[in-house]
Amino acid sequence: MRKVSALPSRRSEDRRGWLRGAPPPRWVRTLPIAMVLAICAATLLSDDRLDIGFLLGAIPPLAVLSYGPLATALLCGAVLALLNVPAFQLDRPGSTDLLTITFVSVLSVFVSFVRSRRDAQLDLERTVAEAAQRAVAPPLPERIGAVGCTGLYRAAQRGTLVGGDFFDVRDGPFGIRAVMGDVQGHGLAAVATVASLMGAFREAVLDQPDLVSVAARLDRRLLVDSADAWHAELFATAALLEFSADAREVRVVVCGNPPPLLLRGSRATEVEVAPWTPLGLGLADAASIEASTVALCPGDRLFLASDGVVEARDGSGAFYPLADRLAALAAGEPAGLAERVWADLVGFCPDVDDDVTMLVLTPALPPAR
Repeated sequence: MRKVSALPSRRSEDRRGWLRGAPPPRWVRTLPIAMVLAICAATLLSDDRLDIGFLLGAIPPLAVLSYGPLATALLCGAVLALLNVPAFQLDRPGSTDLLTITFVSVLSVFVSFVRSRRDAQLDLERTVAEAAQRAVAPPLPERIGAVGCTGLYRAAQRGTLVGGDFFDVRDGPFGIRAVMGDVQGHGLAAVATVASLMGAFREAVLDQPDLVSVAARLDRRLLVDSADAWHAELFATAALLEFSADAREVRVVVCGNPPPLLLRGSRATEVEVAPWTPLGLGLADAASIEASTVALCPGDRLFLASDGVVEARDGSGAFYPLADRLAALAAGEPAGLAERVWADLVGFCPDVDDDVTMLVLTPALPPAR
């Protein structure tokens, strides 16, 4: 069964930008070579001697941005050679000019060596962060039992792959269960709490006979973790779902999280649920939590989004109208719905400053008898 990753690929999306640590674009890599060729062509085609040798001094620092120490050394050697080739009419630099460019070249090779080592370390740390993210929010299968799954995750902290949102879909002895939540805070500081909650959820899927008991188990997990925390109490919002064996109905428990949206035909409506307090605030009487049951029809889809989506604002301060736009965006394959909503969200609010998580669940109902 093929897995669908919730993480953006490094090629498809890198929100850091090349001035913030991402690999430089192609034009930056070609700029030093293009300058060498342009200077050589200009001096060979000109009838008069052009005093442009000083431009060669910019090539070693530009090479540092894109190339390793060996390639940088080769470019620096080419610069020094060009200054001493009579055909290019650049063979009249003073001794001070030669010493200056030689010093800049040696320094550029050293800086390129340091940068290459640092880039290798950063790539290793990014790989570790991606492995950690996959551990707490692993890639979802395209289908779990009778339910199709698509997830999308974007961390708020630029340059990171981990954050405070989480989701998972698991099959167990009591049915297919899904969770989406958002822990207190975001970024690297929230990863430990996310890992703790995900472990508790996976155990509860196997042990707890009903969805309310799963919510109570997650609540207890946060209460125990809070007792050992140095800072304020931990809490998390969450929405939990449980599909019946034939996927004709779904039970929903919402603890402080935005309710799921039901896509039916050309309409997107919010599922009517009895909301409960966020997890970690002490659900002492689990019997008071109500699980809402929703009957499903062929073609129905359930769309879950974190508050990073519904609380995003545009320049005028207006909230992102998820329910209003979702029906139009739902046209097409369910597997691409989360990506379409993400593209629309970024167009509405380019500076999304919170973790964004979406989960699309598509039950495949058996034919009616």
